[in-house]
Amino acid sequence: MILKPEQQAILNGEKGETLAKVMKTLVMFGEAFDAETMVPVTSKYNHLVTSFGLGALQPVYDLMNQFIDAGAVSSQKFTADPRPMDKNVPSGLLQNLVFKKFMYNKQDYYEDQLKKLGLLNDDAFTCTCYMDAVGNKPNKGDVLSWSESSAVVYANSVLGARCNRNSGILDIMGSIVGFVPYFGLLTDEGRKADWIVEVKTSKKPEAQLLGSAIGMKVMEDVPYVKGLDKWLGNNLDDDACTYLKDFGAATASNGAVGLYHIDGLTPEAVEQGEQLIADGAKIYVIDDDELQRVYDNYPVMWKNIDAKPKLCFMGCPHMSLQQLKDWTDKVESSLKQYGNKKVVIPTVFTAAPGVLKEFETTSYSARLNATGVITSYICPLMYMNNPLSGKMPVITSSNKLRTYTTARYFTDDEILVQITKGGK
Repeated sequence: MILKPEQQAILNGEKGETLAKVMKTLVMFGEAFDAETMVPVTSKYNHLVTSFGLGALQPVYDLMNQFIDAGAVSSQKFTADPRPMDKNVPSGLLQNLVFKKFMYNKQDYYEDQLKKLGLLNDDAFTCTCYMDAVGNKPNKGDVLSWSESSAVVYANSVLGARCNRNSGILDIMGSIVGFVPYFGLLTDEGRKADWIVEVKTSKKPEAQLLGSAIGMKVMEDVPYVKGLDKWLGNNLDDDACTYLKDFGAATASNGAVGLYHIDGLTPEAVEQGEQLIADGAKIYVIDDDELQRVYDNYPVMWKNIDAKPKLCFMGCPHMSLQQLKDWTDKVESSLKQYGNKKVVIPTVFTAAPGVLKEFETTSYSARLNATGVITSYICPLMYMNNPLSGKMPVITSSNKLRTYTTARYFTDDEILVQITKGGK
């Protein structure tokens, strides 16, 4: 790798042994992907994927202390993924014991480390850091050092920023030295589409289901999606961005997509159109039958497939303000239709702390609370990682949560019926 004088100086130890090790790590990372140079991180803020104080992560805490002791903290503040626990989310005594004593027993300690390293504020815990209420929204063309998969794919695709799918810890390392290896999705060539996806459904496809189908088909490649303009239009408004948030999270978790282009909608597709499609790109047609095939092939991880759901999680990734409002309307209407006053399954809607605070200033907050739905800043995935939680029959419309846990996937419409009427 060819380094510029400033980068070589860091590697040579001119800014201390700790920064030299960080730079060496990033150089080795880049060389593994044939990167020939490093480029500056240009975003205002960083985002860290590691937000949970898991007891087994002692090497992480030791490393963070090395950074703190060496003063290896950049001027770039950061947000982090959601907290793993919230007392407002239903859990039993044994579950709480496992959470607090055996799983996330280092949470307070780790959050103190994050504050010393540059955490943006006490509310900076969310996987949707790009929400306006959070304040970590990169600009088009910004080079990032992020690793949270759903945030990376959103930043690349919807915002036009540039970031590879890094791993945890590498995200803060890039922020500390201010440089990342130049390869993959940082390059023009790496952002070209290897797949043309033609959406030919008879109705607006479920975002999480469509993203799942594409992710499992293209894996880590870049898809260029045609046909969504019929449902999303050609304006990146709140509805379109919310749809793409959930769509992208599914492509990134059910596959390993770090960037997608939506014909006529996402920034680079608007500017370059089909010039983004690489020579020899493969074609994948998605119609109603294909989406049904994907849905029917999801495994059910429950011990008893006919069990009555004990918990519902919505918001993985975290819900937007508009989603909270829309779901308030839908839950109220559906409860009225089925003659119930409150949801019949304990239900948790998760969103960023800043989004929840904004939601609480609206009339929707009291209305949603009256339906029995709980709002929380929690990470549903971290909740489900508790072995006792994993044994519960939990339902969700998140394909990310379905992929990483034992939670069972249903479409939004199916979820609505289950939580307001009951049955499957």
